[in-house]
Amino acid sequence: MLTLPDYPWDTLTPYRERAAAHPEGTVDLSIGTPVDPTPALIRDALTSAADAHGYPTTHGTDALRRAVADWFARRRGVAGLDPRAVIPTVGSKEFIAWLPTLLGLGPGDVVVFPATAYPTYAIGARIAGAEAVAADTLADLDEDVRARVRLVWTNSPANPTGAVLDTPALKAIVDDARALGAVVCGDECYAELGWDDWEGRTIPCILAPEVSGGDHTGLLSVYSLSKQSNLAGYRAAFAAGDPELVAALVNTRKHAGMIVPAPVQHAMVVALADDEHVVAQKALYRARREALLPALREAGCAVDHSEAGLYLWTRRADLDPAAATEQDSWDLLGELADLGIVAGPGVFYGEAGHGYVRVALTASDEAVAAAARRLRERGPRTD
Repeated sequence: MLTLPDYPWDTLTPYRERAAAHPEGTVDLSIGTPVDPTPALIRDALTSAADAHGYPTTHGTDALRRAVADWFARRRGVAGLDPRAVIPTVGSKEFIAWLPTLLGLGPGDVVVFPATAYPTYAIGARIAGAEAVAADTLADLDEDVRARVRLVWTNSPANPTGAVLDTPALKAIVDDARALGAVVCGDECYAELGWDDWEGRTIPCILAPEVSGGDHTGLLSVYSLSKQSNLAGYRAAFAAGDPELVAALVNTRKHAGMIVPAPVQHAMVVALADDEHVVAQKALYRARREALLPALREAGCAVDHSEAGLYLWTRRADLDPAAATEQDSWDLLGELADLGIVAGPGVFYGEAGHGYVRVALTASDEAVAAAARRLRERGPRTD
């Protein structure tokens, strides 16, 4: 029987209890689950397709695949994507966890993912029986490991750090992986949420010609509508890129019954065609970020990276990240819990996350305002 580590978020129970003791209650800024309503036009689309008496297609409807291709051209700088090179997925986490297995990876094969990363990349490798290796560049690996690399994950904008890979950095990873014959999959689920220098700019896509050289061979991009459209409960996502890879994935997923429900596919078509609701949702997150960011700094914290995405990558300002320990993350988590604020410990994201906590922007305006006020009232530590 395959044995995986316990689900990490369960270890937060003592901190949730500590936060619940605050006289004004808990502000949960830990897991980045959307709290705002699903836009009405998407809910209406779901309802209109509710008479779904037949089996849906694994490859997705023609309308959905065309909508994804149009979205890539309009929002991601990827023109001319073949709709046949698109596949809907049951959320992006499912795809991330199962891609090594669906690619036929196994013992001896290596899956590489960023040093500070969402745990599912490593879990996906373990499910397949492959070796999981955390590294920000393939140059960091010794020759024996490099020779066995079969899949490389990029994550830009990154969860949890919010860091963005610019075009040269992303292209360098693609070029190096291709030289090894490895597939490169870009997890780009936060691409519509650029802040700071990325506000109003297109965050580089792994399929863009400046990165791919106009050739999608060996490349996949995965994207979710959970963040931009508040569709986490719909499990609505897709992957696109290399036509041959997608065809093979479609065939395997047909055998395995990995199918996005027909009403969800129809709702995705409507969501992808409408940019207005995405702009409105981003404005909500921008306002929450502008409330939390200065409040964390006034409370003696530093926020590193965080130039995109739904999180503020936070540590004590007087802590040297290079000397940070796992306990430093838990200590800061405890300090926040004493204010009734629950965050995510950086230790969930690898050793490079020691000393950090991940503070999510996915809470109501009222909850974010309460957290910001509590942080300001406490002020910086004096010890």
